[in-house]
Order: sequence, then structure tokens, then C-alpha cells
Amino acid sequence: MLVSLIAAIAAAICYGVASVIQAIAVRAASRRGPGDAAGAVDPGLVVRLLRQWRFVASICLDALGFVAQLVALQRLPLFAVQAFVASNLAVTAVVASRVIGVTLAWREWAAVFGVVAGVALLGASAGAEGAAQVGAVFKLALIVAVAGLAVVGMAAARLNEPFRTTALGLTAGLGFGVLAVAARVLTGFAPLQIARDPAAYAIAAAGIVSFLLYATALEAGSVTVATAAVVLSETVPPAVVGVIFLGDQTRHGLAAAAWGGFFVAVASAVALARFGEAHHTEDVARADAVARRQANAGPAAAGLLSWWPVDLQLLPAEPDTTGAP
Repeated sequence: MLVSLIAAIAAAICYGVASVIQAIAVRAASRRGPGDAAGAVDPGLVVRLLRQWRFVASICLDALGFVAQLVALQRLPLFAVQAFVASNLAVTAVVASRVIGVTLAWREWAAVFGVVAGVALLGASAGAEGAAQVGAVFKLALIVAVAGLAVVGMAAARLNEPFRTTALGLTAGLGFGVLAVAARVLTGFAPLQIARDPAAYAIAAAGIVSFLLYATALEAGSVTVATAAVVLSETVPPAVVGVIFLGDQTRHGLAAAAWGGFFVAVASAVALARFGEAHHTEDVARADAVARRQANAGPAAAGLLSWWPVDLQLLPAEPDTTGAP
């Protein structure tokens, strides 16, 4: 149980730091102009992101976070793991304040501490996972759900702000929630078992669709608002699914404490989203400023690898055809 709790905390930290780095990378790779309020999901965005060290670093962090999340799901119920993952928003807010320079008000700091307190209470009272035996129909339904979310996400990308970022974040979060449920019901990790398990394909599809939608949300939106929307929708629905279909439970006599911690953590995350709306413009502008720093401000622009002398480009840059100076 202790190993699973540590893994859940590690997942939150990895996801939270990766969110900030991805926000900077997406703004650097975006081709949307300041006045572009809406647009389709751009698959080429990921190709352009692959040219940046920031994006590759964030993918590595996300991969580490996912492995840690899988470890946590082996012993903890879905509602506990997803609440811990939700705490990555607090990590995002703190790191964004340090790296991007976004100013957090005292209310936002209170919400950060609320997230930490909520997951601490939840971790102390969550019981072991329940039985996770489900049929093939349940797993195939997860794949169908991912396909439906992809369609909804394409429609959400055409909305105008402030609805676009929130809608894309919510849809991406539902996809990440499907991923968590699918990871929980995997029958095993042997290559042959994975190849035969529909849940494995649901994980792959949900990961690709959700990440693309999340990147699209970050393309012209606030990192805090987008991540908060993701956190909300990737936390509550899987928690309900885990209790109803997978037998998740709390420790004996601690149900009130566990669910109290869950709702405090989620409510604090929602509060961070609400406060983030107040400085949406500042958030995006500062991410833009960091993303556009050149040469000697490369990794130093992200405040993470200040010792590196140049801005690393992993692939040759595309020629500038815009005629901009």
C-alpha cells in the first residue's frame, strides 16, 4: 500500500511539471494568430512539437507518470488514484508561478493547500482495490467511448473562447479517465496478454486522442484552466465507475474521511480553475513570452536547465514562409 501511495504522488508530480512544459512547447509550435478564436484540431501540431526538447522532456515525464499511475492502480482504488492524479493541478499552478511567472493570489495558494490536504486525507483512509473482473463487452465499450470523445473533441475545437479551452479540457479529461479505467481492468502485463486484451487498445487510443485534445486546449488557452478542466473530468467519472462496477472501497469506518478528502481535493482543483480564469490573458501571454525566447534562453526559458547554452532543436526547423522579420 505504501509503495502505491508513493507511486500516486510521483505520478502527480510528473504530470504537473509536464503540463507546464507542454504549455510552453505548444505555444512555441502553434500557428494560430492572436485573433484566431477557433479552429479544427491540428494533427500537425504534434509533428511540430516533436522538434522541441521541451515537448520530448514532457513526454518522458508523462511516461514516468503513467508508469507510476499503473503501479498505484495495482493496490489503490480508482477514486484514490484519480484524486492523487488530480493534485497535479496544484503542482502545475506552483510550477507555472515559478517558471512562467504567473502570479497566484492567496486564494489560489489556499486552493493548492486544499488539494494537498484532500489527497493526504484520502490516502490515509482509502482501502485496497476491489475486484476488477469485467467482461469483454465492458472493455469494448471503453473503445467505443474513446471514438465518441474524439468526435466531441473535434466539435469542441471549433468553439470560441472562453468555452473552447474548457470544453477541450473536459473532453480530454474524460479520455484520460477512460485510460485509467482501462489500465485498471488490464488482465496482465505479459506481451501476449496485452495483445489479446481490448483494454490495452483502449489505453492506446485514449492516450493519443486525449493528449491531442489537451495539446489543442493549451494551444491558445490558459494552462491552469485547461488542466483544471482535465482534472475535473478525469477524476469524478472514473471514481463513480470504480465504485459501481469494480468494487472499490475505503478502509473500514473511514468512508466519510475518504470521500471528504476526495471532494476537498476536487473542489480545490475547481477553485484553481475558477481563479485561473481571472488571469487567463496573463497566463497565455507569459507562456507565449517564455516560448519565444531564443538562443541562449533555450532550456533556461523553462527555468529547468539553465546551465544549457543553446535552445535545443531535435529536428531541423521548418523554413519561415510567413515573411515575418
